[in-house]
Amino acid sequence: MNCKWIMGFGLAGALCAMGTPVAAHDPLLAPIEPDYAARWLKPETPIQVYGNSYVVGFGGLSVALIKTSQGLIVVDAALPQAVPAIEANIKALGFKVTDIKLILSTEPHYDHAGGLAALARDSGATVVASAPAAQALRRGRPGADDPQLADLVQFPAVTKLRVVGDGEVIRLGDVAVTARATPGHTAGSMSWTWTSCERRVCKAVVFGSSLNPVSSDGYRFSDPKNAGLVAGFRRSFDVMRGLKCDVLISAHPDQSGGDERLERARRSKTPNPFVDPGVCRAYADRYAARLDARLAKERAGE
Repeated sequence: MNCKWIMGFGLAGALCAMGTPVAAHDPLLAPIEPDYAARWLKPETPIQVYGNSYVVGFGGLSVALIKTSQGLIVVDAALPQAVPAIEANIKALGFKVTDIKLILSTEPHYDHAGGLAALARDSGATVVASAPAAQALRRGRPGADDPQLADLVQFPAVTKLRVVGDGEVIRLGDVAVTARATPGHTAGSMSWTWTSCERRVCKAVVFGSSLNPVSSDGYRFSDPKNAGLVAGFRRSFDVMRGLKCDVLISAHPDQSGGDERLERARRSKTPNPFVDPGVCRAYADRYAARLDARLAKERAGE
């Protein structure tokens, strides 16, 4: 465990200070690419986004928490080495890790799914994912159709899984979360939507999967054999544009300006910086333009 970046995370920092790296005894917490991943794991104190919705993750990786009348829903779990910090952030909000009943997965890449197995074990929660993502989560590695396959590493496999389809509603207590398929970045990428209310004023919240058209070296989105993946991206952009969306939490906050909104929220919560009815459309437009630029570059032979 990289104690340099994890110090200051309450329980996790205490474990490092004691000179007892958790990963030495727990294979589900064994660090993945710790030097590279440190760029995503800037410490952040947990914060309320709107109503029953919070973020309990990091500067470069979003982890969301939804409070319901029958327990907690968490979205994503970052990397294995990040789980003690996520759990410490949940406790800092006054909740128990065992209150977590469902963990929703956006994509089967190690930076978002690497911590799922440990968080599910510690909480007893069920992980919820799309069918393609569930296959990858059970293996602990993405499928052969993943554009980034050559650069990805294995992560702890997930065993307690519930598979959901596009448009399916997941209910826990007084909260209903809708699964919205947003493939492209991975074949099984899923975004999640729900409603949060404050003083009878309700907002549509979206946890958006990554829409970024990135790949390993040598992969060509313009190759005819990848036409289905490109079409998936196009559909996902349309889905994201069409969502009822007042608040967006993107899987990587900097991809949607979430890092800047968080910084503003730390300074002042009025008006709420997270509320922006145009944010989902802007998120989709940004990465649609990036895909177009990538395709044009490939076709020009660059």
